[in-house]
Amino acid sequence: MANRERIEGSIEIDAPPARVWEVVSDLRRMGEWSPQCKKMIIRGGEVKQGTRTINVNRQGWKVWPTRSYVKVFEPERELALKIAENGTVWTYELEPTSTGTRLTEHRTAPNGVSSLSNFLSRNVLGGTENFEAELEQGIAETLRHIKVAAEQGR
Repeated sequence: MANRERIEGSIEIDAPPARVWEVVSDLRRMGEWSPQCKKMIIRGGEVKQGTRTINVNRQGWKVWPTRSYVKVFEPERELALKIAENGTVWTYELEPTSTGTRLTEHRTAPNGVSSLSNFLSRNVLGGTENFEAELEQGIAETLRHIKVAAEQGR
């Protein structure tokens, strides 16, 4: 189904929430684990609630910028970024477990996806359903990379 309200994935990480948070909240490193967001430029220094970013996204030879701001910043619990161009929210939720941390990443579209974003998804990025399937696969890949980074830092 196109324009899904929520696209998500979760992973178990053998590291405490403090370590996972250290990795997740270092937005400058997003390009190391995300297959689509190749770079995040942090505006204003320290990452905290309200911090703004410029993001460089890529799909094959296609490259496009987006802007976001940190909507939620709750250390060791939740980090959420709202994307200006399409109104979606990307969230990382950390939950302590008996063996470490469950990390969930999700993209929500609480008010739908912008008309411009839908147009570009349909006509430039391979179709909305394909693009959202890529986002879901990208979430799984991002979580795997974060897991490796957090577990290596133990």
